[in-house]
Amino acid sequence: MKIINSIEEMRATLAPLAKAGKVIGLVPTMGALHDGHGSLIKTSVKECDVTVVSVFLNPIQFGKNEDLDKYPKRLEADAKLAESIGADFVFAPSVQEMYPEGDPLTLVRDESLECLYCGAYRSGHFRGVLTVVAKLFLITKANKAYFGEKDYQQVFLIERMVKDLNFDIEIHRVPIVREASGIALSSRNEYLTPEEKERALGISKGLAQAKAAYDAGERGVARLRDIVLKAILACHGQVQYIEVADQKRLQKCMGMLKADEKAVILVAAFFGKTRLIDNIELG
Repeated sequence: MKIINSIEEMRATLAPLAKAGKVIGLVPTMGALHDGHGSLIKTSVKECDVTVVSVFLNPIQFGKNEDLDKYPKRLEADAKLAESIGADFVFAPSVQEMYPEGDPLTLVRDESLECLYCGAYRSGHFRGVLTVVAKLFLITKANKAYFGEKDYQQVFLIERMVKDLNFDIEIHRVPIVREASGIALSSRNEYLTPEEKERALGISKGLAQAKAAYDAGERGVARLRDIVLKAILACHGQVQYIEVADQKRLQKCMGMLKADEKAVILVAAFFGKTRLIDNIELG
């Protein structure tokens, strides 16, 4: 496996492989790889001839008061993990390499969704995500890209960007990977104290309880949200948002869900100073 730092070298390396008909898979990450990322890499290795794991801590998707400076950085360990799973290349450009003239003036936006859910509390976040993902697609010209469903709003926006802008790439969702306790794997779990990590189980427990209620016939949006809310509050979490959205357009659901309506419960909550997100699909 090879670590590549420049856009020019990445393109020069992949071009002959693409010309030879190799299927190229891309796994975009911000580093601090864990088993959730490992699941994405494994899927790409299984389905593609060549797998590229990008490791880039993208500054334009972080707000002024967010955790960019303390976000875990360990490229050597990340590269070893990627190699052990079967990745062929790690693309690890610097900020200067990706944004040589500073923050880009051209940004990819989704005005209908970028200010909802996580976007309501992270101004500019999804513009930063879509912009850097678009750049990675153009740099690698990958055939397939792999994203985890934990970041549900993110992968939805990326899928829509690909459709709206006619990117020649397939987007593959990979299910959430959870610890045995049920907590969704996240690089931010490292910020949790042992006590906070135990309490953070309130999110996955609440989501599981809400799904059980849905499967038993509950269709009231307020009731489903309340089930999740009570579980998180019982574990002394601070809820940022709990919303029920339809899976097709990711718009907020109100009142009663239709019998056959496919929905998703989206959650963001704090335990201590650590913000965690999670979700569960209904229907």
